[in-house]
Amino acid sequence: MNYLEHLKNNKEVFFNFMKKRYPLFEQSNIFFRDMQYAIMSYFELKEAPIRYEDAEKLAKDFIESLEHKNELIKLDHKTWKVNFELEKEKQLVETNDAGVENE
Repeated sequence: MNYLEHLKNNKEVFFNFMKKRYPLFEQSNIFFRDMQYAIMSYFELKEAPIRYEDAEKLAKDFIESLEHKNELIKLDHKTWKVNFELEKEKQLVETNDAGVENE
């Protein structure tokens, strides 16, 4: 599984998962370690556990990709501002690494 592509293709699903554990909404702050631990929990739930070091690198790469799209705005070396609207509570469908919806 390409973890980074999975997160990119399922950004809304991941952030709604994260929102259940952390105060997360448009214009809120998000912290690096919160993102890292959410990534670890998310993939553990998917029965595809990821090691601490790998989750740290994945968090860096995922945050960087969101920064490039201006969806996260860097405030300092460990804090970003959420610059997109999170979906309201509804059933979101995941997509696989190829962008195809899972059943």
